[in-house]
This record gives sequence, C-alpha cells and structure tokens, in this order.
Amino acid sequence: MSDRHEPRFTRFSLGRVLDDLGLTLLEVVHGRIDDQQDIGGVVIYDPVDEPLYPAHAVVLGVGVHGSDGLSDLLAGLAGHTIAAVVVRSPVEITDEVRALADEHGVVVLGLARGATWTQLAALLRSLLAEDDVGDTHVDSLGGIPSGDLFAVANAISSLLDAPVTIEDRSSRVLAFSGRQEEADPARAETIIGRRVPERYRHQLTQQGVFRELYRSEDPVVIARIEAEADMSTQRVAIGVRAGDEVLGSIWAAMDGPLTDERRITLRDAAKLVALHLLRVRAGADVQRRLRAELLSTALEGGSGASEALSRLNLSGQPVCVVAAVLTETEHGGAGGADQALMAERERFADALAVHLSAMRPGSAVALLGDTAYGILPEPNDPTGDHAVRTMEDFLDRVGSRMSAVIAVGPPADDIGGISRSRASARRVLRALLEPAAGQAVAPQEQAAAGTAAAAGGRPRAGGSRSRVARLSDVHASVLMLELRDLMVVRGDEFTGPVSRLMEHDAKQKGHLVDTLRAWFDHFGDVAKAADMLFVHPNTFRYRLRRAVEISGIDLDNADDRFEAMLQLRLLER
Repeated sequence: MSDRHEPRFTRFSLGRVLDDLGLTLLEVVHGRIDDQQDIGGVVIYDPVDEPLYPAHAVVLGVGVHGSDGLSDLLAGLAGHTIAAVVVRSPVEITDEVRALADEHGVVVLGLARGATWTQLAALLRSLLAEDDVGDTHVDSLGGIPSGDLFAVANAISSLLDAPVTIEDRSSRVLAFSGRQEEADPARAETIIGRRVPERYRHQLTQQGVFRELYRSEDPVVIARIEAEADMSTQRVAIGVRAGDEVLGSIWAAMDGPLTDERRITLRDAAKLVALHLLRVRAGADVQRRLRAELLSTALEGGSGASEALSRLNLSGQPVCVVAAVLTETEHGGAGGADQALMAERERFADALAVHLSAMRPGSAVALLGDTAYGILPEPNDPTGDHAVRTMEDFLDRVGSRMSAVIAVGPPADDIGGISRSRASARRVLRALLEPAAGQAVAPQEQAAAGTAAAAGGRPRAGGSRSRVARLSDVHASVLMLELRDLMVVRGDEFTGPVSRLMEHDAKQKGHLVDTLRAWFDHFGDVAKAADMLFVHPNTFRYRLRRAVEISGIDLDNADDRFEAMLQLRLLER
C-alpha cells in the first residue's frame, strides 16, 4: 500500500480527503493542510442568504470569480472556523487574498475545470462518511478497515502499479485510488462524473466485455477503446462476486501484458473487495438501527443520553428536535403497518436525512415507529426560524410525492432541554395531524354534507393548514387537545347552555348549536354568520333568539360567552 494512506491522517481530515481525491479534482493553491483536524461538513457559499457554518467546514465558492470575489468570500468568513474554501481554477492569488486566508487560517483550493459543483459536493460528502455514528471500534478485513473502499483501491493500485477504480454493476464508481492523473482523459471523466461515460459503456457492451467479465472469474484484458475520437489506454478488469451474485468489478488502467503475478493479485483483490461490499451492505442496516437507538436514547434524556449525543457528534452545542410524519401514502393512511408502508416511511426518513446533511451538516435523523425524528444543530437561531425554513424547503422539494407535516421543537442547550424539545415537537405534531375540521367548505360541499353539527365538525373561514409549525404557531390548538384529553380522563360532560342546546337539537333536529357557533365565529355579525350557514339573516336572528331562550345564555356577559365558546371548541373535536 502507498505510504500516502498511513494512519497519520484522522478519518475526516482535509489531508485525508485530498489524499483520496488526488489531483483529479482539487489542487492546493494556498495554505497549510492540517492532517489532524476533522472536517465539520460541506457548505455552499451564498452571498445573499448566509448559511450556517459548522466548525471546520469546507466552503464551496460557487460563482466566486477573480481575486476580488475571493477576497470578499474570505472576509465574509470572519468569525467562523473554516477549514478550506474551494473556487474554480485557475485561482488568482493576490497579497490581499494570502493575508485574509492566513488571518482566518483558511486553505484555498482550486476546482478543476470540467468538474461540476454538484459532483464535488457529492464526492466530499461521500468521503466524509455521513453515516458514521462515533463508533470507535472499526473491524478490518485484510488489515484494511471494513467498508473503506478507497483504502482498498489504493492497496490494489500499489500492488498493480496502476490507477484503479472499483465500480458497481451499473458502472458507477464506488471508490478509486490515487494516481488517476496518470491515466487517460476517459478515466478522469469517469472519476469526475462518478460513472463510466455512456459512450464507453456502449462500446464495452458492443464488444461483449461485460458479458465476459461477469461470466468469468479471471481478469479480462480490454484493448484500447475509441469512442467519439477519444482513445482510452488498455484496461484490465475482473468481476467481483459473492457466490453466483455479481456485486461489481475492479478496473485497472495499465499497459503491458497480464502476468501471472498480476492475475493472482486481481483475483485475490476481487475476493477482498467482495467482503468489503458485503460488509457495507450488511452494515447499512446495522448503522440504521444503531443510529435509531442512539437518537432514541438522546431524546429520552436518560442516563445514556450524554454518551448517545457524543456518539452522534452533537454534544456541547445548541440543538433542536424536529418530528415528521407522512400524512398520505401510496399504501393507505399513515397508520398502517404493512411492509410497503414501512419502506415508504424509511424512504421519507432517508430523504429528510439527505436534505439535512446538506442544509444542516451534523444533523442526526432516524425513523422511530411511524415518526422521523431529527436533532439539528442550532447555532445562532434562538427562535427556530431557520429550522422552520429548512423544513419548509424540504417539503417543497419532495412536493406531492411525500405529503407530510413537521413539528419543530424549541432550541435546547442540554440533555433536559432536548427532552423538552422532543415533548414540545410531539405536542405540535399532534395538533398538525388533527382532522382539518377548521377548513373552509365550498357551498356545494356544504349543501351535500348537510349541517356541520350532524358531522361533529364545523366550517370556519380561514386559510390553509400549516405543514411546518412550532408550539407558538399552534399553541391554542395544542391546549384545546389537552383540555379535551383531561375531560375524557375525568369523565366530564358538557353542561350549561351548550348542553341544553345539544339536547334540543337532538330532539327537534334544530340548528341552534350551529347558529350560536356561527355568531361567535363572526363576532356577532349576523350577515356574515347567516351567509356561512346559507340562511336569510332574519332566519338567523330568529334561531339566535331561540338559542338564547332555550339555553339561558347571557350574550352580554363575557364569562358566559367564554364558557360557551370553549365548550363549542371542545365539542367540535
């Protein structure tokens, strides 16, 4: 193995990331690489809406050009601890840029032309191993940490003395070694796009390379391939399989004959890569379960909460809790328990985790039951406004594919605060999931449905229901739900004027409860209240007089009005 991967790098250090990427994508333009400082995340620079920068972040300067733009970017990072900034090459370094970079301790990197920012962000986040949950014990296979395919690729590269890629069955690049700059433009394009270009895949398919590769257990030599005036160097590939299942392949860009030594090396490497791929596949479910257990422990706030937060890399910083639930699915209501529905919930939780990994680096998300919980870092956001915008942006992105509601808990600074934030999020989530009895109803729907009292609900003039909310947004609804629960537990019944009106309507099939409710909803405006019930104002006035006579309520008394309004709100629930 090359000495470039000795344990002098920490797992997430900038040195390790640059060592894995090599010179294919990034070049160090200015600054000193700290091999012992972990990278805290990847953030896209936005001059209009300043993002939240985690400690030791890599900032992608999308659209930053020239020394002036770079100087403005570096100056705007004052007060933040940033590991590196990336701008498009060629990078113009002036004395001012050097001074600002040195003052803030920032490394300036250049992104190669032809590579997209999306590709770079994906590469960096995959190398940062977002699914890590702080487990200090790392199993090894063949002396290499299990699942570290980049280390495997470098080991194979050293043995073959050639740049290597490890690919899945769809020719997507899972990992690659260093020295890729020694290969041809086709390999560079493959690394940048994380997939073999379609024109080369077509040529390989036409020549029967994939058929031979997946049928034979021996390496296959692929001569130079010409595609659209581009010429690739010779490739030697071998399929990676577990039993009869083909998992992927190893590709080495090397000239010269396939010696017995190289053939044995490739066959042994294929077995090792198969073990790593199988371990990654099995470990995905293990990591998911472990993350769910750690998140659940942290949210409960018990004796193990501190260690759980530490393993989630969330200890010692302000956070908030979010809770999200699917409201409509392709497999019926969100209360089902079939496997298809569970898979849909897992996809929803995974989508939320991916979104937060980009918008809130360091967030932890897991599916607990039918609810996806997340713990988000909350620096400089005491009101939670930024968390609400982040969640609204997520729901906008998933659109109609995943209808859901999300509750945002208050910021928390300690374990007790996290537990309270979760409790608050659950209270809000319950209010968001209540049936939309308060929605405005179209006249034709109202006429078809009959009276609202018969359905136990009511139409109310109002807007649309919230998809994302904090306690302050739905506090009244939360309190009404909890008051209703208290009535149920105690066995309380409706009394006083409202009870008498309910008895009258039940016997006479009247509409006096609806009449009184409409009068309250429109602050005594008879015209609007009558319009809501689709009756003449004179008819409404008559019903209101009858309601007062039968119930005995004094509409001029504030306490009587409040008592009746409260009971009517509870009645509709």
